[in-house]
Amino acid sequence: MKNVLSVILLMLIAGCSAKPAVAPSLEGSAGKGDNEIYIVSHGWHTGFVVPADDVQRRLPELEKRFGNTAYIEFGWGDEGFYQAEAVTSGLTLKAILWPSESVMHVVAVPVAADEYFSGHEMVKLCLADGEFRSLVDFIEGSFYKDERGEIRRLGDGLYGDSQFYKGVGEYHLMNTCNKWTAEGLRSAGVDIFPAFKLTAGSIMKSIAKIECNTRPVP
Repeated sequence: MKNVLSVILLMLIAGCSAKPAVAPSLEGSAGKGDNEIYIVSHGWHTGFVVPADDVQRRLPELEKRFGNTAYIEFGWGDEGFYQAEAVTSGLTLKAILWPSESVMHVVAVPVAADEYFSGHEMVKLCLADGEFRSLVDFIEGSFYKDERGEIRRLGDGLYGDSQFYKGVGEYHLMNTCNKWTAEGLRSAGVDIFPAFKLTAGSIMKSIAKIECNTRPVP
């Protein structure tokens, strides 16, 4: 019993310190800025939908791959499970119980986010400039970069105009796609504790009551 508790404790510690790391924001409103971003739930995982320009300036490969698109959706997850054509119980158990490499899933969103993801649960956040920069820092830091500073393209994505890229960090029981989203939210100034935000529902519930108040255009 003591050995089991020790393993659980080690997993919890690993989950709290795992990569990608939170990019600290000096601000903390997440509801009073002019930078509109979205968190979208796909039922079992969540992702960020952000304006494309800033991220593409940071990661030129994304501009080369997706061109002129209004928004880009980002998700992080298990290399095998996320890219599988058919999800099996074996893949599911492996993703949950055994640490594995990660990937970033990137999707071009050429129209308004609520139109593209119609029928999905979504929350809009309005970030101050510093919060938005910290979120972009976090997203950029979630991509693996080679010695030339370039990100590595993998296979085709799951839907629409999408692509997988090699990610940073290992996926396991205490470091899931939804914990990644929680860390991104923390980077963006949201008061959230990522360690136990392991489901899409827990993410969406945490941000459901954040009011998005952009300043009116003169």
